Amino acid sequence: MAIEPNRRALLGLAAGLATTPALARAAQPPAPALDIVDLWPGPAPGGEKVTVTETVIARTPNDPTDTAFLNITKPWLTMRRPAKPNGAAVLLIPGGGYRRVATRKEGGPIDAWLADQGLTVFAMDYRLPADGWAAGPDVALQDAQRAMRLIRARAPSIGVDPAKVAALGFSAGGHVAARLATQFARETYAPVDAADTLPTRPFAAGLFYPVITMTEPYAHAGSAKELLGASPTQAQRLDQSAERHVPADTPPTFIMAPADDATVPVENSVLMWQALREKKVPVEAHLFEVGGHGMGLTGPDGKVLAWTGLLDAFFKRHGLYA
Repeated sequence: MAIEPNRRALLGLAAGLATTPALARAAQPPAPALDIVDLWPGPAPGGEKVTVTETVIARTPNDPTDTAFLNITKPWLTMRRPAKPNGAAVLLIPGGGYRRVATRKEGGPIDAWLADQGLTVFAMDYRLPADGWAAGPDVALQDAQRAMRLIRARAPSIGVDPAKVAALGFSAGGHVAARLATQFARETYAPVDAADTLPTRPFAAGLFYPVITMTEPYAHAGSAKELLGASPTQAQRLDQSAERHVPADTPPTFIMAPADDATVPVENSVLMWQALREKKVPVEAHLFEVGGHGMGLTGPDGKVLAWTGLLDAFFKRHGLYA
């Protein structure tokens, strides 16, 4: 596994993995507050026809920490440890319209706030469907499933209950998180190590101004094009519409979206809420009057927004942490 020196501590997986060479390297001192690890121990699966070159760009001029990754070939996880861990963890899945992944290796304000609640936070960079991967529109789901398994494999060594791992997705990352929460029973790749024997179902899910449907009239056009190409069939659209594939054992789900979102129609959130309600899945939805796409941790006045307390209460009510 090609790991930078500062990545190794994150790879101390569960006892079932301890005999592998990668884990021998992982028997290091405790990880620092922030660490990074590759998702896959070698080349990511299905890359035989991938010819793209991975790049990183600055999204904000003169701010090297506000970055986005394009043409990802080596997806990774960033781990942030809390000062006072509560025994639970969360996987963060950022957005980017499936054209890029808007994340930063330095971490950001939302993962820092979650760590303040006691959660061990893992932020994910993931591969993109238009780059030639064999899995096509399922390639990000492969990475999300692998991420959940790695977190659970690592959990005992960092004081996390392997069962109590939630997933939060934002914008197009909300589509990845919704599919992770509803298609956890689906095996999307062949196992590569002992971590892949672990479950992928999140304990709970959070969908923030999410892309959900690929059907008209509410599909996010950019995401649909990147996932399915310029002229998808209706069958392809339905296959990638998260609201069409909700099992009764979908984990409890929290949904947040601003009604004035000019990028992803708020009806995406409504469709998912309706689908979850139909299957009697515990779901809580908050549709705010204003906030726009990319509604973050704080408002224009610098105050922490109301969704933070609502999410904290939701997690506690469903037993993710006390």
